[in-house]
Amino acid sequence: MPVLLVVIASTRPGRAGLPVGQWFADVAKAHGGFEVRIADLKELNLPLMDEANHPRFGQYAQEHTKKWSAIVDAADAVALVFPEYNFAMTAPLKNALDYLSREWQYKPVGLVSYGGLSAGLRAAQMVKQVVTTLKMMPMSEGVGIPFVAQHIQDGVFHPTELVAQSATAMLDEMVRWESALRVLRQG
Repeated sequence: MPVLLVVIASTRPGRAGLPVGQWFADVAKAHGGFEVRIADLKELNLPLMDEANHPRFGQYAQEHTKKWSAIVDAADAVALVFPEYNFAMTAPLKNALDYLSREWQYKPVGLVSYGGLSAGLRAAQMVKQVVTTLKMMPMSEGVGIPFVAQHIQDGVFHPTELVAQSATAMLDEMVRWESALRVLRQG
């Protein structure tokens, strides 16, 4: 069964990303199209890029980079769960993407964004620009969660029906794209 890596990209104390990421991982498990694994950037605690060599060479010196490389390399698809900060993606997400190159290539990527009124959609547009440069395929279907704080009670995210439906639609597309891109990942 293909592996979906759910990356929780907020590291802020009291973050909404953890309950949203856990909810999405549960939805993905119930969907049944993937084996689901979670990578929490707060736990990984990657420092700002500290590798001397360009990531395209895969010549990593730091143990945290080798660990991150193995986690991403083992995935067949990726879902990024992230907030919008000042119309942009989080610095930890950009840093985590920049650490690697080959490991991201030819994988479908689903975007689960959240925030206030905009639901993180401006950040999602920025993420799309970065992931396509890494040769990933962002899904047209995405999950945008407006006013996320209103949907978290006691540390648990409670989606609206529309948000839940969008997660399923995105996962359906990710299954299709993962299968289609597999030949490129193996080549």
